[in-house]
Amino acid sequence: MKLYQLRSKQILPISKEEAWGFLSDPRNLKTITPEHMGFHILSGSEKSMFPGQIIQYKVSPFPLVTTRWVTEITHVKEGEYFVDEQRFGPYALWHHKHFLKETEQGVEMQDIIDYKIPFGIIGQWMHPILVKKQLKKIFKYREQKLMELFGTIPNTKNYLVIESI
Repeated sequence: MKLYQLRSKQILPISKEEAWGFLSDPRNLKTITPEHMGFHILSGSEKSMFPGQIIQYKVSPFPLVTTRWVTEITHVKEGEYFVDEQRFGPYALWHHKHFLKETEQGVEMQDIIDYKIPFGIIGQWMHPILVKKQLKKIFKYREQKLMELFGTIPNTKNYLVIESI
């Protein structure tokens, strides 16, 4: 079973505190998720983020496919980073690290996601056809939505890379 990694970076013209306030509130995940995914938080978003927090979602990653997704916030360093890991859901492994770094222009947000696709060779075959394309769409939507909400910085280079490791 292959391990894949998604890496993205985006710089926004806001303070690290403002970015943390938005990104560490699980309720804002719905705002930065495409509507066609039917994303709903079922439980776990009532309190501020803390290690051990369990959040349960309902999501439709593909048309006619709805699944429950349960994540645990495993690590939190206030204002710096947090990690969520899938406990139950569509992936064989999902480990998502969120980092914030102050820059001269604002705040740099970096995501590193290590993940595995279920279903062995069939899952590996489906990765470039379905999964990789869907993840790119989701993160491009998120990038655009965050720029709408917080503005842009001219001549910045954001990136999104998905590869097997």
